[in-house]
Amino acid sequence: MLVELRAENYAVIDHAIAQLGPGLNLLTGETGAGKSILVDALALLMGGKSSAEVVRHGADKAVVACVFESTPAAETILEENGIDSEGNDIILRREILSSGKGRVFVNNQPATVAVLKLLAPELALVHAQTETQTSFDQAQQRILLDRFAGISLDAVSAAYINWRAAQNRLNDLLQGEQDRLRMVDLWSYQRKEIEAAHLEPGEDESLETEKRVLANAEKLYAAAMGAFDQLYEGGASAEAALRAALRNVEELARFDPRFTEAQQQLISARATLGDVAATLRDYAEGIDASPERLAEIEDRLALIDRLKRKYGPTVEEVVAFGKDVAQKLAEVEDRDEVLKALRAALETAASEYKKAASALTTHRKSAAVKLAKLAESQINTLAMKVKFEVNVHPAGSPQAELGVKGTGFSPYIDATKSDPALAPEGTAHWTTTGWDTVECRISTNPGEPLKPLAEIASGGEMSRVMLALKVAVEENSAKTSKNPTPRTLVFDEIDIGIGGRAAEAVGQKLKSLSRGQQVLCVTHLPQIAAFADQHLAVEKREQDGRTKTQIRVLDDRARTHEVARMVSGAKVTETSLQHAAQMIASSR
Repeated sequence: MLVELRAENYAVIDHAIAQLGPGLNLLTGETGAGKSILVDALALLMGGKSSAEVVRHGADKAVVACVFESTPAAETILEENGIDSEGNDIILRREILSSGKGRVFVNNQPATVAVLKLLAPELALVHAQTETQTSFDQAQQRILLDRFAGISLDAVSAAYINWRAAQNRLNDLLQGEQDRLRMVDLWSYQRKEIEAAHLEPGEDESLETEKRVLANAEKLYAAAMGAFDQLYEGGASAEAALRAALRNVEELARFDPRFTEAQQQLISARATLGDVAATLRDYAEGIDASPERLAEIEDRLALIDRLKRKYGPTVEEVVAFGKDVAQKLAEVEDRDEVLKALRAALETAASEYKKAASALTTHRKSAAVKLAKLAESQINTLAMKVKFEVNVHPAGSPQAELGVKGTGFSPYIDATKSDPALAPEGTAHWTTTGWDTVECRISTNPGEPLKPLAEIASGGEMSRVMLALKVAVEENSAKTSKNPTPRTLVFDEIDIGIGGRAAEAVGQKLKSLSRGQQVLCVTHLPQIAAFADQHLAVEKREQDGRTKTQIRVLDDRARTHEVARMVSGAKVTETSLQHAAQMIASSR
């Protein structure tokens, strides 16, 4: 649910805050007050295109921001994009500089417009007059149909991923013959070079240690023997001092038992000192100042460094690279058998995908007939008389124009009967959502052919069609699911070209839709405004030579007055107030 919407120095708005609630939120006000501008601001926060033209004259930047209640899917999107959550809310902010550049923040952390677009389907669907046609493309129409039918894409998505992986493995093996031979020569050379080195994991580190010892053999021998003499051999060695001290302590212990423990400690210290001295002596005796061995180690390390520069930063990665090359050569040498196995795997994967996609098409076609019938009935109660269809057809099919009745034609060509590397026709349309194209078509005048929704000229008609579709989908979802997906739906001036009973019908449908989802609607009709759960008035006034815009949440009295203004115009009469009160009471 959208909790709050803010705009600062955006178009004609200097600073405005809209506090929204559940159910049906209606924005009203005089023409030019900034109602649709607020809808455009929300569309911008859903990833819409920005422009320096939206910055208020005289300001350095425009800022739009909003707060949504979070959803589990939205939290997942944030996590995948490295954005920390903010409790139960998601805070979106967008800044547009007068230079045209902009910045995006999600939960007060830098983000991108791409992240806003990912979040948009989970948060809000904006049907602004300028955005309706572009926001409801064929992908959105398919999503709407799938939601209506309660379709899960898990099976077809998994089948597609398996098929694509099998195809990629086969394509890799079916590279051009010249490329293959060139790679075979390269792989053979690489394998021989790595195998000839007889590398052992970790040997570079041990050789480096040995190199340091050999390069400093004299210093190390002198240090070890010097320490040995000071500890054990020299006349003034630590061992001699301990031995003398021990004799004196033994004498004390003969007469005073308190020195018995000290005697044992000195004995232990002599033993420890002897061990250390022996280690030093053995180390010194083991040092071999061999120039030949040092040269041998340096040559070996140079070879290892050369291989690491070519094949990997560590000896382990060089060895792994060699094994990978050897496996590729083995596959080439046994190419026919491998090719046969890969073709069989591709055939199996393609068969599984066809099965899943065909089942999906059947399900969608059945649901499309029901959705088209329900949507047409809903649309025709909104001062329109239309014919409406939802076409489901496999992309690329010659029967694509036959609509929902279709012929069951499948557009794929069996990839296993031709070279998959050539991307056979039909399979190019395979996706993780199936191979179907879903398109809503409508005829708004008797005798006219059905045309795609994008060709509807009137933004108001498009908004009403969207409203009818949403009502049909959400009413069906409410019957089939206890917890329909929460999302805010925004309709801008859905009432263009209607009035009277049709306007009341639009209000009733908005009210019906708002029972399961939050709805925000800009309207000029009192028949629609009367249905509001929360009524917000957008007002502009002049102050210090500049236009100021404010948004007020109306209480019952102010709401009645606003509806009366919409009924009678600038002059509110007692009759219009009574009429407004009656309309509001009737809407309840």
